[in-house]
Amino acid sequence: MVKRHKKTQTKTFKKVAIILSGLLIIAFIVLMGISLAIIKNSPKLDVNQILNLSEPSVLYDDKDELMDAVVTPQQRTVIPFSSMPQNLKNAFVSIEDERFYTHKGIDLKRLIGVIFIDIKSKFIKESNIQGASTITQQLVRSIFLSPEVSYKRKLQEIYLSLQLEQKLSKDQILEAYMNTIFLGGRALGVEAASKQYFGKPAKDLNLIQCAFIAGMPQSPSVYYPYSPASRKNPSIYLNRTATVIKKMYENGYISQPQYTSAINDISTGKLNINPQPTVSNGYNNEWFTVSVINSVKKDLKAQYHYSDDEIENLLMYDGLKIHTTMNKNLQQETQNTLDNSSVLQASSLDKNGIVQPQASAVVMDYHSGEVKALVGGRGTQPARSFNRAASENYLRPSGSSIKPLTVYGPAIDSKKFTAASIFEDSPLSDEVSYKYTTNGEPYQPKDDTYIGGNMTLRTAITHSINLVAVKLEDKLGLNTAADYAEKFGITLDNDDRSSIAALSLGELHHGVNTLIMSAAYGVFGNSGTYTSPKLYTKVEDRNGKILLENKTKTKKVLSPQAAYIMYDMLKGPVSTEGTAPSANIGNMPVRGKTGTSSDSKNLWFCGLTPYYSAAVWIGNDDNTVLDSSLNSNSAAKLWANIMSPLHKNLPVKDIKMPSGVVAQSICSESGKLPVSACYTDPEGSKVYTEFFISGTVPTEKCDMHRSWNIFDYFTKHKDKTNNNKSTDDTNTGNTKKDDTNLNRGQNNSDGSSEDDTNDGENVKNPGDIPPKTPDTNN
Repeated sequence: MVKRHKKTQTKTFKKVAIILSGLLIIAFIVLMGISLAIIKNSPKLDVNQILNLSEPSVLYDDKDELMDAVVTPQQRTVIPFSSMPQNLKNAFVSIEDERFYTHKGIDLKRLIGVIFIDIKSKFIKESNIQGASTITQQLVRSIFLSPEVSYKRKLQEIYLSLQLEQKLSKDQILEAYMNTIFLGGRALGVEAASKQYFGKPAKDLNLIQCAFIAGMPQSPSVYYPYSPASRKNPSIYLNRTATVIKKMYENGYISQPQYTSAINDISTGKLNINPQPTVSNGYNNEWFTVSVINSVKKDLKAQYHYSDDEIENLLMYDGLKIHTTMNKNLQQETQNTLDNSSVLQASSLDKNGIVQPQASAVVMDYHSGEVKALVGGRGTQPARSFNRAASENYLRPSGSSIKPLTVYGPAIDSKKFTAASIFEDSPLSDEVSYKYTTNGEPYQPKDDTYIGGNMTLRTAITHSINLVAVKLEDKLGLNTAADYAEKFGITLDNDDRSSIAALSLGELHHGVNTLIMSAAYGVFGNSGTYTSPKLYTKVEDRNGKILLENKTKTKKVLSPQAAYIMYDMLKGPVSTEGTAPSANIGNMPVRGKTGTSSDSKNLWFCGLTPYYSAAVWIGNDDNTVLDSSLNSNSAAKLWANIMSPLHKNLPVKDIKMPSGVVAQSICSESGKLPVSACYTDPEGSKVYTEFFISGTVPTEKCDMHRSWNIFDYFTKHKDKTNNNKSTDDTNTGNTKKDDTNLNRGQNNSDGSSEDDTNDGENVKNPGDIPPKTPDTNN
């Protein structure tokens, strides 16, 4: 019975052993399969990424001249192996990988030993888990893999390390490691660390300074000498330095006397670590360069789905060549203009020591979309200050500079209105006022003095008449205005889309910047086409492979005919009777519009020439009211100072009128075809020549003029004054103007009044605005 029982036990044991062996074999096969799959999917071992670490990412201007090198949160300076002191090499090998020169990429003896230590630590519940990465493994991990702790990463790390040891010599591997290892603070590599901690190149380090740097990789944050803990207790990093010296002695790299002397030097304070250095993150062309880098990061993420860390690594290690659109001379001249302009003499410093008022400017080629100058502030400022020209976090209300984009442009484009359409400058009717009630109060723009009477849209935009803009916007509809705003590149929030004050007078809740406005105004010179602004043309890797190509992106906003008519209407604001006569730059055609937000907190001039568009903003960072010496014409003058040198050597030309636009004589009082009495108005001829989209020319004759006599003249003007009053360009709607000099008849070059009795024949100077006393308050 006993024998039979033992036989049964033996058979059972054999069966269990066979099953367990089978399961182990299956598990081993599965594990091997998974491991092989992981190895197969390892990143490609590109040796060039290790050998070419010295190539930084750089930016070039529009002439392919170097303009800046990328500044990253951590700095690395690569030096050759020959410039690294032998004590420093020996120190790293001693503390990080003492069998470095004998293993083939992984240290099996150390790996097995660490496994036993880790198992023991778990059993006795100690947190003494150790790693077994060789210098080769650490190099592979830092360049090709993520820092995550996982079986997958460890397996790929071992595989790539074995490969790397077959392709590079030990000295090449150690050189790359010592040039890339993170050593605390902002230091990557031994050269950056030597300068950060000791203020000298690595070749000049003494023995204990070499030991200190070699001791950092295990825990850069713990041994960082500038941390609060280390300042309070320097023994944290001093003991680590002594440990490295001991390992160097044990491995035969230093003698007994050297060891004793070094330990004594450490204990007597001869390490001589420098005070914490001041960090500088500045660029040569701060405003433009930072904007370019942000744009490149955004596009790399969108096209390749890189993480933020991967993008930073690309910028630090891959030697990218970023070709920007910046004109270096124009960028510097624009900065100098904002810094030193007499327009902004009434300046003071805020609590942060930054000069106020601030200003920003952008100049772009609206045909190609290339931004040529982008300046986000004036005066000395800390690195990474608010970029007032391009930041989405620094947007301001546009004031009346929005009118061509959301009011007049859409009106002409709709063909429901023309430049000769007549509106009355008068308070809003109850119907319109109550339509836009806010907090129970009907909307009525404040207006101290009205011009009074009827006027064309051309006259209204010339003098920035707010009530006309509001009435026209009401007829267009807020949805139409909002749709056009977004076509012009303006982002609106829900408050903006439902506000007639925002859409007609620029009292935007979300706001705009000079980059947005310069691109928007380019539409009027580009046949109605919006070209997205671009800051770079392409990005190449170190081998010349194109990673990003920033092609020109366009979209249709206005018809070519509507764009041309708006272009012509925009010469009114820069005329002698407009709000921005200071914008002119010699004989070069200039078109544009001023803007002043509520309470004169923001001043704008946005405009274009046949070559470029540009926008200028002036305001205080704390959004307070500007000095009374400044007005929208100040921004126009600043704009001219920026644009004038850019156009100095360019031939004078103008934009050609497209087909589908016709010129027609019109009566400015009625907006209709003139009759003989329109020429004989006691104030002078009311006939001028206007541009129309084909099919929108008025067909009715003027019904406001008849044969004149003295009684008619005084009856017509009994409620009007002859005083010249100023026009207010602000969002409040205050408007002042002399009505007795509106739309005078055009004059021939000999000074005689032009006879236009043939309704459109013998027309001269199409679209000309009759002269008026300049308005110095805008």
